[in-house]
Formats: sequence, structure tokens, C-alpha cells
Amino acid sequence: MSELHSLPYRLVGSEAVVTGGNVGLGGGVTAALLRGGANVTVLSRSEPDPALSGIADASGLTLRHIAVNLADERETEHALDWLLSKIEIDILVNNAGVQRRYPAENFPTDEFDAVLDVNLRAVFHVTQRVARPMLERGRGRVISIASLLSYQGGLNVAAYAASKGAVAQLTKALSNEWSGRGINVNAVAPGYMQTALNEQLIADPVRSRQISERIPVGRWGQPDDIAGAVCFLASTAADYVTGIVLPVDGGWLAR
Repeated sequence: MSELHSLPYRLVGSEAVVTGGNVGLGGGVTAALLRGGANVTVLSRSEPDPALSGIADASGLTLRHIAVNLADERETEHALDWLLSKIEIDILVNNAGVQRRYPAENFPTDEFDAVLDVNLRAVFHVTQRVARPMLERGRGRVISIASLLSYQGGLNVAAYAASKGAVAQLTKALSNEWSGRGINVNAVAPGYMQTALNEQLIADPVRSRQISERIPVGRWGQPDDIAGAVCFLASTAADYVTGIVLPVDGGWLAR
């Protein structure tokens, strides 16, 4: 029986990129990747939480930040070109996302487009650019953050549901094309998470109670709940895992 320390979960020496990895779920993913031994580059509009720099410094790792509006393809392309001239990216985590809530009959078209620009178009654009050198090397990991709304329709979130359903299908399509060429492509589908993205739901005492009562685990999720799943998929422990959308939802979908 092999020793525990030989289990292939650590990520020492890897170079990871996390979009929106500055706070919330993305901040939790960044922290976990750093603790696993990976250097991390965060692509986001605002600076990462200072605590993340503390984790990197304590471990002798590199935490970079590139300020970028991911909805702007030209700006994103420039940032990625610069980064790829400096490092070889082993792990890409497409985490950045936005939410808009309107009844479908009143959903403004520009707001609908704004959600898809970040939640879908930017995911494909960033993945496409990062994957090209991965394919040349014959190795890499792509992990996108999907959602329960990749499976369900939700209420007053038509754009978000459409974007996350598309992320799930994009994950499968890219896995079909790339897994035989060395890139494992997967997604994680968070349940109801206690983050700023859900602040309207959390502030609604009726909806918050209804949601909590339906979750078998009995609580909303935290960034650490997602981070563990991402690190597993990023590691060699998941060498034979590709094309999946992994729910991390406290049992919500099984209810």
C-alpha cells in the first residue's frame, strides 16, 4: 500500500491562472491553489485580497495580478499575450462571472448581453488562447465554474441560466476535442454559495430560508467547498477525469 504522502494531489511547481480570482469563490480557489504549491496569476479588474499575498509569501510562491476587463476581447488578448510570453500555463480556472436579475419579459437586452459577454464569451476566448500552447505541449487542465443553473432554470435569471448551461456544454465539447491531445477539460457546478453574487437572495429572509431548508447539508456553500473540487480536477489525481460537470451543492440536486 502506497504511503499517503505519495498521493498525487499536490500542485507543486504548476502555473495557474484564475479569472476573477481576487475575492469570493475565485479568492478561495486562488488560496487553495497556492496552498497546493502552485504559482497563481489572477485576471480581474481589482486587486486580490491582501490575505492571498500573505499565503503566497509564506510559501515562497508567486501571486501575480493583471488588471483586465474580461468583457473586452482586445484588452484580454493583450493581457494573455503578455502573460504567455512569461510563463507556461498548466492550469486555467474560468471563474469570473456576473449576475443580473430581472423578470424575463423585462430583461434589458444590453444587460443580457453583458452577462453572456463575461460568463460565456470570455470563457471561450480565454480558454482558446490559453489552450493553444497547452496543445503544443500536450498537457494542461481547464476548469470552468458552471452552476446549478447549468441544470435548472432558476427565477429571474434568464441570462445567467443561459450562460451557465452553455458553459456546461462548452466543457463537454472542448473535452471531446482536446482530451486525446493532453488537456483535461472539466467544470464545477456550485450550489448556493454565500458570496456577493447571491447577496440579494441572502438578504431576502423568505428565499434564504426556503433555499437553506432544501439543502440536505443544511447550509449555504463557502469558497473552500469549491476550492477542493477545483484542486482535485487540477491535479494528477484527475488524470482520467474529463468532460464532467461536477456539482458541489450540498446535495441540492439529489433532493
